[in-house]
Amino acid sequence: MLDDADLDLVAALQIAPRASAAALADVLGMSASTAGRRLARMEEQRILRVIGQVDWAARAEGNPRHVWVTTEPGASSRVARALADLPEAQLVAETSGKSDVYCAVHPVDRAQARELLTARIPSVPGIVATHSELVLRALTKADSWRLHRLDDAQVRALSEPAEQAEEPARGADEHGVLRLLRNDGRITAAQAARALGLSQSTAYRMIQSLLRRGVVRPRVEIEPALLGYSLEVVIALTVSPGAIQPVADELARHPSARYVSIVAGTTSVIHQGVFRHEDDLGDFLTRDLAHLPGITALQVSVVLKMLRRYWIYREDGRLVSP
Repeated sequence: MLDDADLDLVAALQIAPRASAAALADVLGMSASTAGRRLARMEEQRILRVIGQVDWAARAEGNPRHVWVTTEPGASSRVARALADLPEAQLVAETSGKSDVYCAVHPVDRAQARELLTARIPSVPGIVATHSELVLRALTKADSWRLHRLDDAQVRALSEPAEQAEEPARGADEHGVLRLLRNDGRITAAQAARALGLSQSTAYRMIQSLLRRGVVRPRVEIEPALLGYSLEVVIALTVSPGAIQPVADELARHPSARYVSIVAGTTSVIHQGVFRHEDDLGDFLTRDLAHLPGITALQVSVVLKMLRRYWIYREDGRLVSP
């Protein structure tokens, strides 16, 4: 579905999600019209989308939870679909291994977390048991995962620091800009200004302020399988207390890592990774993990079908809706 030029564009967008088609084309050695046409095609086919990943503190009070669900025989697909419809469900997947369904949820506050984990999720028909763990700290998130196709010079050209803008006053207008960035990480100042009734210069300063402060981070949404990574896993590792941080730091630097977090529960570290095939996963489990001191146990959940990722539904690898 994606040729080499498409993959190069994806790799460039991962480094510079808000770069113009002309800037991307210049780095990749193609015409601006070709780059724009390819990006438009991938967006129209619902293969690719750039959204804004919002900082946890700006979204909710408290951190996300990992939830593993055991279902009745034959009920995993039905349960996964029901969980994917929960507004708090950031990620939902059918899995094999540790659980039948894995999900990540982010309630707006602790009271809602209690109700969600003890009542709403367990009461879904077909669920036999659930197990949840609290995310304490994320070492890396999906906006940092890269498709390594570009050379060092191209990466440097795309990584040049953005122009600094004067800090704007914060208020209701900034919340509006944040809402627009969440839906479209490439929105321009002109587009935001028209949508919110602001001057273009004010919208520009607000966009740059939100990006510089890390309140929102643009990220490329595209299913890893379309990029050649057909195997996705969630690995829960039990680690001795003194080794938790070093192990998590090392895993966050691994090229497979889309999301690595330190958690409170029966395990210590969660590694969500993508691999091209089973041999790569085998090498990761038997070689890369083997030299890390302090790991005492691990459980692997293999993703069979991804239903929702970062609040966007997925269907056969395509983005369905926010």
